[in-house]
Amino acid sequence: MTTIAQLAWVMQTILGDVANVAAETTRFVQRRSKMNGALFVQTLVFTWLAKPRASLGELSQTAAALGVTITPQGIDERFTPAAAACVQQVLEAAVGQLIVGKTVALEVLSRFNGVYIEDSTIITLPDALAERYRGCGGSHGFGQAAAKVAVRLNLTVGALTGPCIESGRVHDRATRVHQLPLPAGALCIEDLGYWDLDILRRRSEQDVSWLSRLHGQTTVFDMAGKRWETTELLAAQSTACVDLSVRLGVEHQLPARLIAVRVPQEVAEQRRVRLHDEARRRQQPVTARALALADWTILVTNVPAEQLSARQALALSTARWQIELLFKLWKSHGQIDEWASHNPDRILCEMYAKLLAMVVQHWLLLLGCWELANRSWVKAAQTIQKHALHLASHMQQTEQLNEVIGIIMRSLASGCRLNSRKRDPSTYQLLLAASEAPLP
Repeated sequence: MTTIAQLAWVMQTILGDVANVAAETTRFVQRRSKMNGALFVQTLVFTWLAKPRASLGELSQTAAALGVTITPQGIDERFTPAAAACVQQVLEAAVGQLIVGKTVALEVLSRFNGVYIEDSTIITLPDALAERYRGCGGSHGFGQAAAKVAVRLNLTVGALTGPCIESGRVHDRATRVHQLPLPAGALCIEDLGYWDLDILRRRSEQDVSWLSRLHGQTTVFDMAGKRWETTELLAAQSTACVDLSVRLGVEHQLPARLIAVRVPQEVAEQRRVRLHDEARRRQQPVTARALALADWTILVTNVPAEQLSARQALALSTARWQIELLFKLWKSHGQIDEWASHNPDRILCEMYAKLLAMVVQHWLLLLGCWELANRSWVKAAQTIQKHALHLASHMQQTEQLNEVIGIIMRSLASGCRLNSRKRDPSTYQLLLAASEAPLP
């Protein structure tokens, strides 16, 4: 686990020394100035961490607290291509840091050498930035310019890979995050956007476990070599929870377990509504097969039943939504996709700085409450927000910075818990129940 002193050193290095070097290499700072790279980056990051909709005047006030007198207009004039490049370099340096929390207290996660979830989100940008970040355009609604923000999260210790920024048109499987290897013994849980039998086979060969929903177009064979329509295979079973050994793909014949449970009728109907909505958006028909499969939750995995029961696999599959909650937090609370300007360079500065603020926020969350499986990310973010300017004002004093981080750690540990829900259990409750359930 990363210590308070280590985190303070990383923050001072990335937001201090690295920012100053980035300002010189990008020529953001070309002559001696009180507003060096470190003070500029710290002003943006901590102001927007404290208040994502902060005005130029509030940025100017933070700069004054850091020792630099500058007008709101002076701040605005510094939003140049060089400034954007500078903040981007600092963000990339921060992403390269490995900050880990205490292992989360859920036994089912400890069965693997890390449980990793991965996904991306889109930030729509003004068309003036299309040359920098090309969007999908057309019927998909992302415009001519869009950035794809990709992240991989280790649920066991909270370590973050990313956010890495690509053009919006880059496929999820082509992102830099997805190309990075996973350690042997790890479990990877991904959405269908990453579905690729070649990748799954390669992971099995590398001793990496995987858990995914079954892609509706994938051919399924039983172990006797008989080819099945998935709906027919499930209808032939007599148990409420199906757990079968199968092979996936005509050419791949990839060994896997197929785990399936029938969902309540109202859930199936909601899925069919979404299928029809998506079909209208894409101007494509909905297949009868897709509508029939909406009755089931179907998973495939290479994890043996001796290591993970069907019930535990189903519970673990819900953990994939944690990455969606992370993006929701970053967008609704951190407002990484909002800005009050039409200046493309300021928009880039704001996007990079807010993402950097979310990385800093995540580091603090890891040390303060990651081991608490029932932590609330929203409550933690609100707590960190209250201390953001306190952090900024002590960035130059190591001892005082350690003290401020310690205060934040104690605050996070004592008051950022989720409330238990009977009707709609949280992922934590499902994983806790799965951890307590015996293996078959």
